[in-house]
Amino acid sequence: MTYRPQISIVGSRSLGEDALTLARLLSTRLVDEGYRIVTGGLGSLPNAVHIGATSSSSYTGGDTIALLPGFDPKPAIGHADIIIPTGLDIARNALVANGDAVIAIGGGAGTLSEIAFAWQMNRPIISLGHGGWSEKLVGETIDQRFPQKAIIFCDSIDAVIETLVLELE
Repeated sequence: MTYRPQISIVGSRSLGEDALTLARLLSTRLVDEGYRIVTGGLGSLPNAVHIGATSSSSYTGGDTIALLPGFDPKPAIGHADIIIPTGLDIARNALVANGDAVIAIGGGAGTLSEIAFAWQMNRPIISLGHGGWSEKLVGETIDQRFPQKAIIFCDSIDAVIETLVLELE
């Protein structure tokens, strides 16, 4: 079995329809390209991600992974193939941020913490905008630990895929 890179998609729990459509299309394309997708498992984003992933012709039963903050798997049933109820509350954000790369759409405090964890783990962080912290941090170098690095803005799904190929090679 070959390792398939895991891309964490983080963002607001309540995204607008444009952002949810983007998340669905992005997820389809990520699975088409051979990636797996990790989410925090709560809100409208994981549902959109799962719908997008399952519409890929390359979809397998293990392409979406939800890392839940509580011990109850029910919030992710129907929204993920693999459900891991961590019981870690907000500390699970560090696990979500540990994907091979992180893609942020919108985002409040939870997304901000996931971006910060991803930064500390030297993960590529891609913003698709849609307000919130993912948009505010575009082009920023969070601290001097990685002075040549910044939060990357992509204006299309094609740009995301191109960036992932470059960043993960």
